[in-house]
Amino acid sequence: MSASGRIRRAATAAAPVVFVLVWSTGFVGAKYGLPYAEPFTFLALRLGLAGMLLAALAVTTRSGRPAGRGQYGRAAVAGLLLHAGYLGGVFSAISLGLPASVAAVVVSLQPVLTAALATRLLGERLVALQWLGLAVGVVGVALVLAPGLASASGESGAFPPAGVASALVALLAGTAGTLWQKRHGDSIPLLSGTAVQYAAAALVLLAAAAATETMAVEWTAEFVAALAWLVVPLSLGAVLLLFVLLRRGSAAGVSSLFYLVPPATAVEAYLLFGEELPLLSLAGVVVTTVGVALVLRPPGRRARQRATMGA
Repeated sequence: MSASGRIRRAATAAAPVVFVLVWSTGFVGAKYGLPYAEPFTFLALRLGLAGMLLAALAVTTRSGRPAGRGQYGRAAVAGLLLHAGYLGGVFSAISLGLPASVAAVVVSLQPVLTAALATRLLGERLVALQWLGLAVGVVGVALVLAPGLASASGESGAFPPAGVASALVALLAGTAGTLWQKRHGDSIPLLSGTAVQYAAAALVLLAAAAATETMAVEWTAEFVAALAWLVVPLSLGAVLLLFVLLRRGSAAGVSSLFYLVPPATAVEAYLLFGEELPLLSLAGVVVTTVGVALVLRPPGRRARQRATMGA
């Protein structure tokens, strides 16, 4: 194999790891930035800036544009689901008083919901070992977050219904967005299509901010740093990498990577904020990793034949 081939193979193998590490920092960036701006205002600013940067990059690189109103419309729908719905729901849930650990538990159910729907909507077939991996992933995430859930429920007694509803909206929007992007996103140019997604989501979030928030922003050094991180490495790097992974793999397989986000976030919180990781959470990190490995493991020859016959 040539040197370029080895580099390409290594980059392909590292892509899921890089995605999880970068995506998980979104919670860290939110923790730094939300004290200085309300959630919809913060997200509208973030996605608006990311959309302008992507549009400029698409023009500079002479990337293709979406073909006709149909592709523009499909890209806008993906943006409303993946960015306005998912991110807006998570940020709103936390701002309404739902503990971040509880919100993470709710949205971490996305891989199971995506896998179940993908079998019907996209014709994807999972073998028994991959279904086992999804179940193991659920158990792992529960172990990681169990100590935080017990502490949160002990302190507040009951979770705010509006916060729980917002987290459920995020779960449903993220699942629908993943399936929609997998089904309709492959034919849409990556850079310009994602710019359309961000523009559509930013407009909706801006309207929501104008209707429900003061839209005041404290331009502190912490907020600027958080905004810059969320715009460039996350909204540009991680989201584009997510779409590349969706083009190369199944919706269920790529969605299972979100199982690793809560454990990665827990480790980052320990390193950056000194939050202790209980032994149960550490065990959950290992269990979750095993679950994702089972989902992403290529099915054997017989399993592929059974899946083809079933399809």
